[in-house]
Amino acid sequence: MKRAIQSRRVVTPEGVGPATLVFEDGIITSLESHSSIAGALDFGDAYILPGLVDTHVHINQPGRTEWEGFETATRAAAAGGYTCLVDMPLNSIPATITVAALEEKRISAQGICTVDYAFWGGCVRGNSAELAALALSGVRGFKSFMVPSGVDEFEWVNEADLRLALPVIASTGLPLLVHAESPNTLLDSVGQTWTRYSDYLSSRPDSSELEAIQLLIRLCREYRTPIHIVHLASAEPIPLLAAARAEGLPVTVETCPHYLFFAAEDIPDGATQFKCAPPIRASKTRDALWSALGAGVLDLIATDHSPCPPALKSPETGNFAPAWGGIASLSLAFSAMHSKHPDISNLVRWMSTNPAALAGLQSRKGSLSPGLDADFVIFNPDAEFTVTSDILHFRHPVTPYLGQLLKGRVEQTYLRGECVYQEGTFPRSPMGRECKV
Repeated sequence: MKRAIQSRRVVTPEGVGPATLVFEDGIITSLESHSSIAGALDFGDAYILPGLVDTHVHINQPGRTEWEGFETATRAAAAGGYTCLVDMPLNSIPATITVAALEEKRISAQGICTVDYAFWGGCVRGNSAELAALALSGVRGFKSFMVPSGVDEFEWVNEADLRLALPVIASTGLPLLVHAESPNTLLDSVGQTWTRYSDYLSSRPDSSELEAIQLLIRLCREYRTPIHIVHLASAEPIPLLAAARAEGLPVTVETCPHYLFFAAEDIPDGATQFKCAPPIRASKTRDALWSALGAGVLDLIATDHSPCPPALKSPETGNFAPAWGGIASLSLAFSAMHSKHPDISNLVRWMSTNPAALAGLQSRKGSLSPGLDADFVIFNPDAEFTVTSDILHFRHPVTPYLGQLLKGRVEQTYLRGECVYQEGTFPRSPMGRECKV
């Protein structure tokens, strides 16, 4: 049965304007002129935008479901306008570094997800022989750390390890996603008492990101393997990345909402809810990251949603050294970014279209185009709200966004034509499934 929705502000690849969206059996069939379909559900001046895609989410199930799980993460995603998540291969137990581990994760996700999902595989020291099989089994690419990951199940890699893996990954046509910090300039946090944010910030300097990205660009030039830099927090590598793009190297880059919203000079001492790696840097860096997005040097915004039980944030001591480094933001990210940058077309490109392309899902997700899934979001750009714990929906109400005033709110989220989130409620049983192409 065909259905139709309309608005005076529909976000399509051609721009924003009045239109009617027609869909059937969960697939967009056409885009028609406004008011051309009798009985179309009319959303007035609210934006209708494509469902968001987040390619950097730590769901942690199985093994650490008490940190976050598929049920809670995907509910929070729907509340934030996301209709597809690509799950990182850590911090689950086992890590997704073998086909057997991938199948275990698939089983744990079945039947409990509010939105669709896909999986990254892990590229770690010693598993090069597993990579081709993981690719054949449906992972969308591979993730590596160039520094210790924070969990024992996921080994970090050095240049020699990358040289073993890159030819294999190149043969699959999939990207390698890399946590790009060099261990050479990091300070050891073991046994430290860092209650000042400035102490933690100085322990992970800009030079660490710069050095790692220099190496990755050299390796990309040599092997031509698509390399994606995750969570860029420093402005120093931007000229190198711009030059790599001009050279035609297959290097892409993301940054995260927390690097674009917060600034180091505003973070109170002892406020360990702000800890992440790489760290949030100064306001001038934040401005440079926004400029790089606008210039096309950075490709996308991904949340790096990485929650943990509250105690692991060391809230009682305010000591950044032992606190878990991760920020949760799935239900807030689009509103937070709209509060800083109200150009909806840019935000859709950075948070839907380009992430879908990174994960090879552009034939299913990422735009309001005929033939793609009928995933769409009803977004009120004028609604203001203060972030409170009851609207987060992820497992633990710990986030630096608590108390922030945001402008722009997701009112409804539709997955394959069905409303899965509506103003704080989840009106139907979980229908999310693995997104395959």
